[in-house]
Order: sequence, then C-alpha cells, then structure tokens
Amino acid sequence: MSWQRTLVIAAALVTVSGLALAQLDDVEIKTVAVSDGVWMLEGRGGNIGVSAGEDGVVLIDDQFAPLTDKIRAAVKSIVDQPIRFVLNTHWHSDHTGGNEKLGDAGAVIVAHDNVRKQMSVEHLWQDRTIPAAPSGALPVVTFIQSVTFHLNGEEIHAIHVPTAHTDGDSMVHFPKANVLHMGDVFFNGMYPFIDTSTGGSVDGVIAAVDEALKIVDGETKIIAGHGPLSDREELLTYRDVLSSIRNAVAPLVEAGKSLEEIQAAKPTSEFDAVWGGGFINPEQFVEIVYQSLTR
Repeated sequence: MSWQRTLVIAAALVTVSGLALAQLDDVEIKTVAVSDGVWMLEGRGGNIGVSAGEDGVVLIDDQFAPLTDKIRAAVKSIVDQPIRFVLNTHWHSDHTGGNEKLGDAGAVIVAHDNVRKQMSVEHLWQDRTIPAAPSGALPVVTFIQSVTFHLNGEEIHAIHVPTAHTDGDSMVHFPKANVLHMGDVFFNGMYPFIDTSTGGSVDGVIAAVDEALKIVDGETKIIAGHGPLSDREELLTYRDVLSSIRNAVAPLVEAGKSLEEIQAAKPTSEFDAVWGGGFINPEQFVEIVYQSLTR
C-alpha cells in the first residue's frame, strides 16, 4: 500500500480515532472575511467557504464531523440564518466529514457525481476495511459538469474539473464577489497531495489551474483547499512550480528511470525551501508525480 493511499485513509480514520478526536477538541474555527457576502473558515481539514445572507447559508465543504458544532457557531457569528446547502469540492473526509450532521439538520448536500460514487464504496487500507460513508452523508443532488446556486444576490457556479486532485473535483466561483474556492486543486504555499488512486493526476491539476486562471483577475480572492487566502499571482506561482517539476520528472520516466533514481535526482530542489514544508515532503511529491505519469 503506497503512502498516498495511507494518507487518504488516515484522513478517513481521523473521525474514529480517539487520539484524533481529542486533538480536534482543541481546534478553534477562525473566521476570515473574504469579500461582500463571502467568508472563509479555517480549522482542521480543508478550508470552508461561506456564502451568507438573507437567503441563508451555503457552505463549501465542512471539515470533520466532530467540528460541526464549532462550524455552526462560526457561521452563526456571521449571520443568524440556516445552512441550506453544503457543496463538497471532492470526496475526502476532511472536506465531507460534517455532511451527515448538517444533512440531518436540513442542509441539502450537493457534489459532483463522482463524489457520491467514491463516498458510497469501501476503501481498503492494509488489512483494514474503511466502510462507505453512511447514507445520510452522501450528496443528494449531483451534477456532471456544473451547477449554479441563485442565492444572496449571487450566482454561485460550481464547475467540475476532471482528473485533478481526484476524479470528482469542483471549483466554486462567486462572480459578483470576485471569489474562487478551488478546493484541493490548490494547496497554497506547499506541495499538493494528489490522490492518484481515485483518478487524480498532476496533468489534471495543472489543467484545472489553467481553467482557474481564465476566471480570476488581479483582484480575485482565491480560497485554497489548504493554506492561507490567496490571489492570482500566488496561483500563477503554484502553476509554475507544478509544471516545472512535472516537466523535470517526465523525461526521466520516459528514459525508464526508477522512482528511486528519479527521487535521487532531486527534481524539486529548486522549490523545496519554500514549498517542501507542508505535509507532503519533496520526496513524497516526486512519488506522486511519478505515479501520475506512469499510470
């Protein structure tokens, strides 16, 4: 079992680990004002987007289940309106863990078709079977290419980007507020985790970033899946880093070099001082790119 798959399953296991639950007890949800009617919530897991107004609340992702009450409290500090919709940017549990509780409270869960498919099946980790998500956590409205919410004076566009971080990623655009939530297509200031085991690829991430760059301008606020609030300039840098590393690894793969030989060549060395300090280290990211290019 590769370390990438281990990382995904570790995220799924966090909701049942006593140690992890104790660590989540100490998490504080930070509220960041992004633009008119749009906020970002930082806690543990993927960054949450919030559209809040007189029509109610739309959440973009919802982190882990034990944090749901804290997330509700953070939303209530913004607006005293119900959470009407939860839009999942992809299937990983650090973005979907609150689905069941929020759905039970009346929120409609929305996501790309493949998010429901991935959440509906078991995932294996060594000798452990990670069960499918409970039915109450599954998206009840799914889409193939895009869906639009007409709420709070905004047209909120969810746009599917294929084979990127996973096979079911969506970016969420708030054109009036000039905000783009990119989910885990964008890790700001760190090497990204790309889940090649469920359809992700480095080429797909680069292509998705290119699509995002067509949408944003110099004033756009960008919510990354992980990392601080960002902008177009930082997204361009991210794209250049990914493309440079991908282009350094590809000819080595084509020459038949092994993963170990490619890692020894240190194709990320130019960027490691800035980008190698996240939870994906340089050697691990080379393995992600290698697996993506050899699948």
